[in-house]
Amino acid sequence: MTQDDPLTDFTRRTVAVEGVEKTVYVAGTGPAVVVLPEMPGISPDVLRLARWVRDAGFTVHVPSLFGTDGAYPTVDGGREVVRRACVSAEFRAFAGGGTSPVTLWLRGLARRAHAECGGPGVGAIGLCFTGNFALTMALEPAVIAPVVNHPSLPLDDPGGIELDPADARAVRDRLDRDGLTVLAYRFEGDRWCTGQRFAAYRALLGGAFDGRVLPDTAANPAPPPFFADVVAAPHSVVTAHLVDEAGHPTLRARDEILTFLTGRLHPHTTPPTT
Repeated sequence: MTQDDPLTDFTRRTVAVEGVEKTVYVAGTGPAVVVLPEMPGISPDVLRLARWVRDAGFTVHVPSLFGTDGAYPTVDGGREVVRRACVSAEFRAFAGGGTSPVTLWLRGLARRAHAECGGPGVGAIGLCFTGNFALTMALEPAVIAPVVNHPSLPLDDPGGIELDPADARAVRDRLDRDGLTVLAYRFEGDRWCTGQRFAAYRALLGGAFDGRVLPDTAANPAPPPFFADVVAAPHSVVTAHLVDEAGHPTLRARDEILTFLTGRLHPHTTPPTT
């Protein structure tokens, strides 16, 4: 896909949480799943994933956190979005910064979505820059199905986790208390989400962390320019580096995510075939 996505099949909403307003794109029916954008924004590949989640029987919520909504990821545009995000007060991109403040807003979004959509709880899918946000959102009791895809923060510490110590303990305790599991993905040679980072998650969360690693050879060899030239490594398992072919490892990862969400949010149904 080389063109921008018009998002015409989503409803555009303005959602206020604690007095802070953000745009959220909503589609579907059923329990809520928050699909977070990956750097450099709500790209056509992110929206493809959101539609797969919608079609699996969920009300998908895609919040606009950075970039141009629906834009195809270019090199120059993507670099500018990264630069702005790294200095934004909403994000903690580097080691020592602790938990990103925007996660408080996202927890509020999950709470509202649960009240509106019902069901046993809410799913959250983080991607790249927002990868760990899905885990932090589990501090909200409504969030019961966190999926952490190739978390890239902090950018300057390959073995770090984007959480301050108090939040890290609170997340671990919440997962233990409620018997929750975190599903996570990365490519083996990803320089933004390293094996050290997955090891840090496992050390914190123990058996609650289900980290899965795909071989680099499974990555789409022709991703959009931002991923080819700036990311420059196998990275986005179910978005930019996904290969939409039956039986492909990245497509199996997508199906595993949909099965995970269905098991938690539709516990008495069979996962749909996509």
